[in-house]
Amino acid sequence: MPTDAVPTDPVALRRSVAAGAVGVFVHWFDWAAYAYLAGTVATVFFPAEDSTTGLLAVFGVFAVSFGIRPVGALVFGPLGDRIGRKRTLSLVIFMMSGATLGIGLLPGYASIGIAAPVLLVVLRLIQGFAAGGEFGSAASFLAESAPRRRRGFGVSWLEVGSLLGFLAGSFAFLLLSTGLDDAQLTSWGWRIPFLISAPLGVIGFIIRNKIEDTPEYRALEANDTVPRSPARELLRHHKRQLLQAAGLMAAMHVPFYAVLTYLVTYQTDHLGHSADNAALLSTSISLLGLVLVPLFGRLSDRVGRKPVFVAATGALLVLSTPAFLLMRTGLTGTWIAGLALGVILAAILGTYAVWSAEIFPTRTRQSGLSVAYNITAALFAGTVPYLMTVLISATGSGLVPGPYLMVFAVGGLIAALSLKETAGTALLHPEDVSEQTPTEAG
Repeated sequence: MPTDAVPTDPVALRRSVAAGAVGVFVHWFDWAAYAYLAGTVATVFFPAEDSTTGLLAVFGVFAVSFGIRPVGALVFGPLGDRIGRKRTLSLVIFMMSGATLGIGLLPGYASIGIAAPVLLVVLRLIQGFAAGGEFGSAASFLAESAPRRRRGFGVSWLEVGSLLGFLAGSFAFLLLSTGLDDAQLTSWGWRIPFLISAPLGVIGFIIRNKIEDTPEYRALEANDTVPRSPARELLRHHKRQLLQAAGLMAAMHVPFYAVLTYLVTYQTDHLGHSADNAALLSTSISLLGLVLVPLFGRLSDRVGRKPVFVAATGALLVLSTPAFLLMRTGLTGTWIAGLALGVILAAILGTYAVWSAEIFPTRTRQSGLSVAYNITAALFAGTVPYLMTVLISATGSGLVPGPYLMVFAVGGLIAALSLKETAGTALLHPEDVSEQTPTEAG
C-alpha cells in the first residue's frame, strides 16, 4: 500500500479535521468551565466546615486533572496502536462526555452528603483518564489523515480546537457570571456548561464513529504488522524518540499554561492590573493563536519543522525575561509583552504535535505521543501556577517566570537540535510494513 495514500477529497479532509479536533474542543471547554467555576463547585460539593471534604476538594482540583492522565495514556496509547485510531477516538470522547454529563447532574453536598464530593472526584478521575487518551489518538489520526505536504497545517487544527474550547468555556463563564446572581449560579447555573458538553460529545462521537481509520493504520493491518505489545516496543526500541518528543512537549506545556492561565493571576497579584484587563489580554492572546497556529503549521510544511520550532524556542529563551521586565512598566508594556509571548507560543503550538507524530513509527505512534504528552503535562503543566507562586514568594522577585520559561526553552532547543527534519517524509517506517526488528533511530 502506498505510504501517502491519504484522501484528498476536501469533504473527507474536513471531516477528518473535525473528528480529530472535536475531542480536544470538548476537553478544553470542560477544563475552562471547571477552572472558572471552581469556587462555585467547591461551595456546592465541599463545605468548608468539613475537613474530609476539604481534603477531597484539594485532591480533586490539583491531582485529578493531571495526575490520572498518564494512566489513561498508558491504556489508550497502546490500545490505539493495537485496535486503531478510530476506535480509541470514539471511546475517549464517549467517556469524557459521559463523565461531564454526570457532573452536571450530580446532586450537591446538601442533598446527598459525603457521597457528593466522592462521586465528583470519581467523575473527574474518569474525565482525566479519558483525556489521557485524547491527544495521542487525535494527533495520530490527524497526522495520518492529512496530505503529506500539508500535514503540519492539518495537525495544527488540533491546537485550534484546544484554543476554541478554552475560549468557549471562558465565554460560557462570562455569560453565567454576568447574567446570574450568586444564588442562581450556586443553585443551578454552574451546571449549564457541563450539560452543554454532553450534546457536544454526542456530536463528536457521531463524527468519529462515521470516519474510516487512517491509511497508515490500515497498511499495518494489510501487512499483518499491527503490534501486539506497542508499549513494550516503544520502551525497548524508541526511548530516544520518546525523550525527544517529551522535550518538544515540555517546551509547549509550560509557556501554554504560563501565558494563557497563570498570566491572568500574575497581572492581578503582582502587577496591580484589574481582573477585567487581565482576562481581556488572555482572550486576545487566544484569539491571536487561533489565527497564527495554522499559519505556523503551514509555514512548517514549507520551510520545515526545525526552523520554525528552533526559532520559536530561541525567541522564548531570549525574550522571556525581558518580556516580564517590560510588563512591570505598565499596562501597555504588559500587552506588548503578552502578545509577543503569544506569537512565540503560537509558533510552538503549530509545530510540536506534527513533529512529534512524525518521529515515531506508525506501530508505536499513538503510544509515544500519549505517554510523552501526558507525563510532561502531569509533571510540568499543572504545576506552573503553584511553582510560580512558591518561587516568587521565596525569592521576592516578580521576574521568576522569565527564567523558568527559559529553562524549558533550552530543553526544547536541545530536543529540536537533536532531531532530523521530517516535513514531507512518509509516516510509514520500514518496520511498519515488514517483520524486521525495529531499531532505535534518531
